[in-house]
Amino acid sequence: MIYDDLDLPVGSIRISFNKSSGGHRGLQSVISALKTEGFLRVRVGISPVTAGGKLKKPKGEDGVSKHILGVYKKSEQEILKKVSERIADALEVLMKEGKDKAMGEFNR
Repeated sequence: MIYDDLDLPVGSIRISFNKSSGGHRGLQSVISALKTEGFLRVRVGISPVTAGGKLKKPKGEDGVSKHILGVYKKSEQEILKKVSERIADALEVLMKEGKDKAMGEFNR
């Protein structure tokens, strides 16, 4: 499963397995439907960052909704375009060499 994650900076990816939803409602829905947390996820960071590199997560439910459903800045769109290539590479490693290899290579 590939999904957006406000707890990661825009453009970063993390591969995980057998984790909780961490409050992500869509992911919780999947976990509830499958009745297990035992599946692979590719988390894609969507939170903006400050000039110093710190997360600048949107505040409140309205702020989160606006950010997730809004239009990204041109610079963020460029970052997300590049990260889509990394995701494709990560999926290839996952399929060919397994989750441990993919996590080691892409969770930096």
